[in-house]
Amino acid sequence: MENTSDKHENQAPGKQKIGEILVKSGLINKSQLGQVLKRQTQVGGHLGSILIEMGLITIDDLIHCLSKKLGVPGVNLFDQDIKPELLNLLPVDKLKSMKILPVAVNNSKISLAMANPQDFMAVSEVEFVLGKKIRPMVAPSFMIDAALNCLPLKPGRKLKGDSISKTCKTESAKVKEVLDLEALLGKLMKYDASDILLTPGAPPSIRIDNKLTRPALPALLPMNCEMYAREIIPYSEWDEFLQKNENDLAVSFKNIGRFRINIYRQRNSISIAMRPIKDGIPTFEELNLPAWLKDFAFKPQGLILVSGPAGHGKTTTLNALIDVINNTQQRNIISLEDPIEVMHKHKKSNINQREVGTDTKSFASGLRTVFRQSPDVIVVGEMRDKETFEIGLQAADTGHLVMSSVHASSATSIFDRVINMFEPHMQPLIRTKLADCLQLVLSQRLIPLKKGDGRILALEKLINSYRVKKFIKDSTTNRIRSQMQAGTEEFESIDMAIAKLCQRGLITFNDGLTYVEDEQFYRELTGAEQ
Repeated sequence: MENTSDKHENQAPGKQKIGEILVKSGLINKSQLGQVLKRQTQVGGHLGSILIEMGLITIDDLIHCLSKKLGVPGVNLFDQDIKPELLNLLPVDKLKSMKILPVAVNNSKISLAMANPQDFMAVSEVEFVLGKKIRPMVAPSFMIDAALNCLPLKPGRKLKGDSISKTCKTESAKVKEVLDLEALLGKLMKYDASDILLTPGAPPSIRIDNKLTRPALPALLPMNCEMYAREIIPYSEWDEFLQKNENDLAVSFKNIGRFRINIYRQRNSISIAMRPIKDGIPTFEELNLPAWLKDFAFKPQGLILVSGPAGHGKTTTLNALIDVINNTQQRNIISLEDPIEVMHKHKKSNINQREVGTDTKSFASGLRTVFRQSPDVIVVGEMRDKETFEIGLQAADTGHLVMSSVHASSATSIFDRVINMFEPHMQPLIRTKLADCLQLVLSQRLIPLKKGDGRILALEKLINSYRVKKFIKDSTTNRIRSQMQAGTEEFESIDMAIAKLCQRGLITFNDGLTYVEDEQFYRELTGAEQ
């Protein structure tokens, strides 16, 4: 797999790739090229520098092939010193953004070392600024990068070829210092982190009990993160990632585990967020889910919604509900997920898991055809838009149990969030459908345990009783919290759930205080009123 960032060496329009030229010239064979490409996926970097590092070609071989490929003279920056007056012709930021370096002047012509000498707009711009003809010359990209990274800080000093060579070797050592992806994950997984965050310029970071921690590891370079991304994203999807600038997927690593991963571009580099998916599906008891919740999982139809902030276990709760049904009921379960995290096995139920982007275009498109798949239970990883909610309500109203997660701050705020997605003339109908179909809303928070070993679930519940139905239909859902805050059979607020954990000594008062909605009410419940 060739480095797409190295376009001047590998992907010049209408030209052969540098690897192919080297093979045709007899400098390397196809087997060696395959080894180099594999090495590139492992350590990143430029193809030319890896060929030289592995001893397959010399720098002069590479420059000769680049010159032949691009039809311009080549230049070896290691072999010459660049005079101060040449370095001062253009601002440093211009040199770096264009990846160019003036190397010689002859009468009215300036020789310009370039990573991409076919960048005719850059050549024209430099000619206009300097008022001289430009003679483009090609230099390997890694050589240009090294030269630009060691430009003299003080004016009047020349740039020595020896300094450029030493900088190349230093950068190569930095890349090798960083662990390969599987070794890095193996090391980080020992911390039992909930998230692993890989960002250029910072050491690999982990989240433990919702707090960011940095183990004693070297800072990552942009090429390290690109290397990891290339290893994670399938080769066939790399071009699509470059167009969309982000990608969601789930990946399994042998002897390490399965991860939910988001890869995205930021500040012209790549960052990666990885969430480990634990083997097996935790039981209700392990998750601190109440036993009465199973009764709702066994309902023949209706809508169950799970809300809460990102990273607070909504997907885990949904998977626990699926597993309860799978273990005890004979049903056909269709799930739409982005991506699939937990791989369910067929037990008493049939489990059909569809991944958005792979098995179906979107949540909405998957739901539009779900009725032809004879579902009893429909699980939607996340309801994000009007169409998804509309079809989900239709499914819940026509004899299906529908379960989904929603990004909302509380159980009661879900109603306005859903209804306000629709045009005003549709809102009364949606409000009525929601009141008739809804079974249960949960809102959850994961709070650090007092002993510092993990987090525990605090659960806000809202059961759709006759009284709650009336609140929804009358558009007075804001009264649910005010009238039921003290707790009823159908509603228990997040404040009460957190206060109970504090009273049992499972969490500290201050940790609970971070997640409550009504601070004064929480103080009254815990006896810490001030």
